[in-house]
Amino acid sequence: MSAVMLDTSALLAYLNGEAGADKVSVNSGNARISTVNYSETVAVLTRRGMSAAEVRTILSSLLLEVVGFDRDLAEAAGFMITTTKPFGLSLGDRACLATALREGIPAMTADRAWSGLGIGVPIQLIR
Repeated sequence: MSAVMLDTSALLAYLNGEAGADKVSVNSGNARISTVNYSETVAVLTRRGMSAAEVRTILSSLLLEVVGFDRDLAEAAGFMITTTKPFGLSLGDRACLATALREGIPAMTADRAWSGLGIGVPIQLIR
């Protein structure tokens, strides 16, 4: 299986057992996630009432490579704003896309709006 960059929506679908969860291979050793999307995931799980210990236990049990979001990625994500604005993409979405673009791998998401982006990143929809 090839490497893939996970969007927050894909990881949450896996963790919640939602539709498409079977397409998210977080334990294959090929799943990557930006630190921005990792932080979003932590925030969602915390907002749902999980303790810090529970969140850390769950996320550390996954074989995810967490990719640092540096200055170059911050700029790349920022420059994507004009292209992605019509699709309603957030900073987290653009962070995932910019990181996938730099890594040369597809981005995986549950957000159907990404299918029409055409920004040079292959998109894998989980549903």
